[in-house]
Amino acid sequence: MTTNITYHGTSCYFIESPSGRLLLDPFLSGSKSADVGPDEVGEPDVILVSHAAWDHMEDAAPVALRTGAPVICGSDTARLLRAAGLPDQQIRPTIWGIRVRVGHLVVKPVFCAHWSQAVLADGSVVTGMPMAFVVETEPGVSVYHFGDSAVTKEMELIGKIHRPTVGLLGVTQPWSLVAPGGGEVVSGEMNPTEAAIAAEMLGVRYAVATHYEDPGHRDVQDFLAEVSKHDSTGERVALALRAGQTLSVTADSYEVTGP
Repeated sequence: MTTNITYHGTSCYFIESPSGRLLLDPFLSGSKSADVGPDEVGEPDVILVSHAAWDHMEDAAPVALRTGAPVICGSDTARLLRAAGLPDQQIRPTIWGIRVRVGHLVVKPVFCAHWSQAVLADGSVVTGMPMAFVVETEPGVSVYHFGDSAVTKEMELIGKIHRPTVGLLGVTQPWSLVAPGGGEVVSGEMNPTEAAIAAEMLGVRYAVATHYEDPGHRDVQDFLAEVSKHDSTGERVALALRAGQTLSVTADSYEVTGP
């Protein structure tokens, strides 16, 4: 059995596994790094949206409307999806700890140290809880998606309870998307060292950089170097994919393929 994790830029992944197909944080139309659009990405059995930021959910409604896939998300994201025309029967609002089964996939929302806020068409603002996710894709393989979380002690508990094999971990910002304002943003929700420490707390076998536009960016390369410095196992593998590349994982092996 094999779990195939294809990177589509920023924090978007399409996962094909023996348990089913998932699309995580679909941001494609407005992405400078995406290799596919919402009409080209694979057909998922379920779509996971970590929070209401447009660079994590921009294409959730178009893909859901095209494919009929349900969307698992927070309450504020659900409001935006309804406003975009997605019917209630395709939306499953949830929160940390409330697990959701779709076919053979069980989605486990877990704590995410971030924020989630949506502005509706009438100008009103709604807030909800951001989520990270853990999904077991086959026996011996579970995937953690950070959902924009900062490094937090809860990652130790997530690692102890859920034992993820693969960690999709933010290491920087997609810098072209940072809005202007007071002061200067100098890191993502996790910097490279924090992401490497998160991989250790989670206990993942494969620490995969995410939340970037350029895999050659200094922050991404720093993460690849930092992982081994914080690895108590001596076996952790640090990876950074280019959009369109696929990480194929089994219970005891991995391979990266693609452009």
